[in-house]
Amino acid sequence: MLAPVRRGNRAFGEEVEIMTLNQLRYAVMVAKKGTITDAANELYIAQPSLTKAVHELEKEVGITIFDRTNKGIKVSKEGEQFLAYARQVLEQADMLEEKYLNKGGGEQSFCVSTQHYSFAVNALVDLIEEYGRDEYDFSLRETQTYEIIEDVASLKSEIGVLYINDFNETVIKKILKAKELEFTELFTAKPHIFISKTHPLADRKSVKMEELSPYPYLLFEQGEHNAFYYSEEIFSTVNRPKNIRVRDRATLFNLLIGLNGYTVSSGVIDPVLNGPDIIAVPLKKEGDMHIGYITHRKSHRSRLGTIYVEALKKHAASE
Repeated sequence: MLAPVRRGNRAFGEEVEIMTLNQLRYAVMVAKKGTITDAANELYIAQPSLTKAVHELEKEVGITIFDRTNKGIKVSKEGEQFLAYARQVLEQADMLEEKYLNKGGGEQSFCVSTQHYSFAVNALVDLIEEYGRDEYDFSLRETQTYEIIEDVASLKSEIGVLYINDFNETVIKKILKAKELEFTELFTAKPHIFISKTHPLADRKSVKMEELSPYPYLLFEQGEHNAFYYSEEIFSTVNRPKNIRVRDRATLFNLLIGLNGYTVSSGVIDPVLNGPDIIAVPLKKEGDMHIGYITHRKSHRSRLGTIYVEALKKHAASE
């Protein structure tokens, strides 16, 4: 007699519970709201019923989706990846309902993590305009290089935007390979400096690195992972006497103007986002920036992700 075929710890033929779309929606809502109480109120169900549904889902998939602490709940490491897949399933289900059942499709979610590039912001604007729905929950994280890679690896973000050059290529690509990520180039940029239009070097057609030494160098802080390879700015190993590290774009641009500072970037500048007082001047230095996006090899490209990538390509083509 043949031994019973098992799925996990269950024998074939034994009654099993299959996760439902409602369970996935419940888990996604709990992650969004941060508490069972708030999620239950949003879903119009009793708190005990939601708690039971989440526990049953965790038991079914065999992982802890939410870590419970005295301060509440938070998504576990395994839970982040599970919820990313769950959101993709829900999006596909919503698309089926919209097409064949004439339903609106509900609220859609999308997240992208990026270095501080104006074209990445403009691509999100295009996405929202093309999406054209009354309900959505989109996130754009202008963050540190390490976090961009971790966000995409954990499927917290579907797309990550960053650059690779001759200096960091070996290290970054090794990390991407280990985390099952792939890099797709959008365009190649020559190094520029961003400075105020009133800067003493503003009228120059190009500048040399040594001419910048009297001025403060502005760069984006990379937190605990502040290695040269994670730097958002090219030529990160160059020794500069005056350095100021910041976390956000607005602070960097204010210091560029107030202190006659500079930062090294791709030269891609948007007067609307960056302001009319910031200009880009070519830097006389060898080396290219290969700017592109990263995705997870195991992740299915969502409809929103496809729209966003096409918007990235459109803005990249204009650079």
